[in-house]
Amino acid sequence: MKQSIRLKLFLSHVFAVLLVSGSIGTYFYGSAAESLMDGLKERLQATAALISQTIDADTLRSLLTASDVSQLAYVDTLQKLRAFRRMNPDIAFLYVMRQEGEKILFVVDSDETEKQALPGTEYPQQLPSLVKGFTGVSVDTEILADEWGSFLSGYAPIKNSRGEFLVGVDMRADKVYTKSRNLRISGLCSLIASIVLAFLFAKYLAARFTGPIRLAIDRCTAIAAGKLDEQILLRTNDELDQLLVAFNEMSATLSLAELKKHEAFTALRRSKDELEIRVKQRTSDLSEVNNKLSHEIAQRIIAQHALQEAATIDPLTRLFNRRAMMERFEHEISRSQRNQVPFTVLAIDLDHFKSINDTKGHDAGDSILVETGVRMKSMLRSQDAIARWGGEEFVILLPETELCRGRLVAEKIRRRIAVAPFFSNGEEIEVTASFGVAEFSQESEIDQVLKAADDAVYAAKKKGRNRIEIEQGRSCAEGIS
Repeated sequence: MKQSIRLKLFLSHVFAVLLVSGSIGTYFYGSAAESLMDGLKERLQATAALISQTIDADTLRSLLTASDVSQLAYVDTLQKLRAFRRMNPDIAFLYVMRQEGEKILFVVDSDETEKQALPGTEYPQQLPSLVKGFTGVSVDTEILADEWGSFLSGYAPIKNSRGEFLVGVDMRADKVYTKSRNLRISGLCSLIASIVLAFLFAKYLAARFTGPIRLAIDRCTAIAAGKLDEQILLRTNDELDQLLVAFNEMSATLSLAELKKHEAFTALRRSKDELEIRVKQRTSDLSEVNNKLSHEIAQRIIAQHALQEAATIDPLTRLFNRRAMMERFEHEISRSQRNQVPFTVLAIDLDHFKSINDTKGHDAGDSILVETGVRMKSMLRSQDAIARWGGEEFVILLPETELCRGRLVAEKIRRRIAVAPFFSNGEEIEVTASFGVAEFSQESEIDQVLKAADDAVYAAKKKGRNRIEIEQGRSCAEGIS
């Protein structure tokens, strides 16, 4: 739905003025309401504190039951409270209360109706501000209701009370509501005045803007029709004059630009033809250079991959080398410490490997190393890692694996190596391996874990080879799942 600029300007000014006046009015209304409530609370506190100093707790300790209303202390205190209440029309009730353990009891109540609380009457509510009033001056944070009505109350301990007696002052809620209503009426009147002012102000500003804008629209239409020499003669003596002057200057500039346009088009066409010739020449040169660069980049990528592989892969077994495995250990240590989970390290040493090299030749030994790596890798998970540690030694990393579970994995790999024979040049060769298992925990260091696994390998060798030993001081139940 289309709307005129005049309407839009009118609405925007109305909303702007309402927003400003409403925000300011809301702020001052909130501040006034808060100040009103704070003033009432301060008045209640001051009144309670003043009255508390006129009553002595020592004279009231004998007022325990309804039968004590005839005592002189009760009569004097009741008259004193009623006199204070009559002097202040905002006060609804004055009363003295006693605290006995968890109970709060009335002692004297200024109420002159049949609802008057007699000595010993228990007050049913345990209000935080009321309890606080036995030891210091306090006031309710909000209006509270009980069987006597709705009130905003203040409390103060009376003289010589030692935390046992207090005087309470109740102001009826209707008094508070009346003061708040008067404040709201004042705020509403102010808002209505702001709306009327916003309406008149917006209407004036909208009319002030639309006249020059309408002339500017007509001038744009004339320029579109090719009438570049017409001028706007209206003056507004404000910033809109700059817009009208700009339109007049634009007409003169467009007229001059129209004359130069044809010259520019001719020069541009000539430059375009020359540029096409140069681009063809440059394109041919760049194509040749690009081919050379592509070939060089491809060679560098191949060399980079070869260097990266040489730095991390054992050339014989195609397993990780020691350097790459140490990087995996560092990564796994960080993950283990972050997630609070252990990991297990397996150390493997082929039994009698020197004898195989001496009797069968180094080619046979190399083929056994390669086949051993293939068999062990086939028994591992995708997240596990295996490395040739040196010579006939291998190391396996089992992430998120406890010691006993690692021992089961080691047993499966040991059987895979020992049960299936190896072949070299058509000759069958029996190969076994000794395993050491150690666990990395949060208190460990990787060098300590590797040494513990290596010591376990040495223990396996010492006990007859082709077996698994775990790190010293740990134990696991036998069996494979």
